[in-house]
Amino acid sequence: MFWKKFLGLFGEDEAVKFLKKNGYKIIERNYKCRYGEIDIIAKQKNTWCFIEVKTIQKSASKSPFEKIDKTKLEHIENSAACYIAKNKLGNEKIRFEAIGIRVSEGKTEIELLKDIF
Repeated sequence: MFWKKFLGLFGEDEAVKFLKKNGYKIIERNYKCRYGEIDIIAKQKNTWCFIEVKTIQKSASKSPFEKIDKTKLEHIENSAACYIAKNKLGNEKIRFEAIGIRVSEGKTEIELLKDIF
């Protein structure tokens, strides 16, 4: 359990670094509401991005993105709707993204998927 939590936190930190290097402004991390959680909320230029981060050990045979199932996507979408309503962002451009991270022996591979919906 501890390793899984540590791996997840490490992955989110790596994702934030990656996003900043690629011109994103981090607005919030681990946004929670009654519908679920969004790992990272960021802006890239004039677009609000709701980002799910999945981190796995490189030896795992699956892609990190395979861990994002239909239920998780529904939670992200509903949580984003809650955030948008709360912050009056109804007229803003939004995008849903996912970051997959593979970690092995001190090496980190990061892949970004835009427009996951």
